[in-house]
Amino acid sequence: MKIYTYSEARQNLSELLNLALREEVIIKRKDGSIFSIIPKKLFKKSPFDIAGIKTKASLTDILGSIHESRENRYTLKN
Repeated sequence: MKIYTYSEARQNLSELLNLALREEVIIKRKDGSIFSIIPKKLFKKSPFDIAGIKTKASLTDILGSIHESRENRYTLKN
């Protein structure tokens, strides 16, 4: 990981972006702000990060379905 000051980043933007294709690059400002440039292919999402769905089902409907599926699973095992 390479760290650039804001001024260095401005002066070497092309080099910075080429490096950022392979690894994370940090840019620090005088005021203490810190920024990261992370190549998209290295940025990994959580497998639990899924888009929501739109449904008209109420909370009661959803909980009822869960309860029913658990009852069915219990009935099938016994």
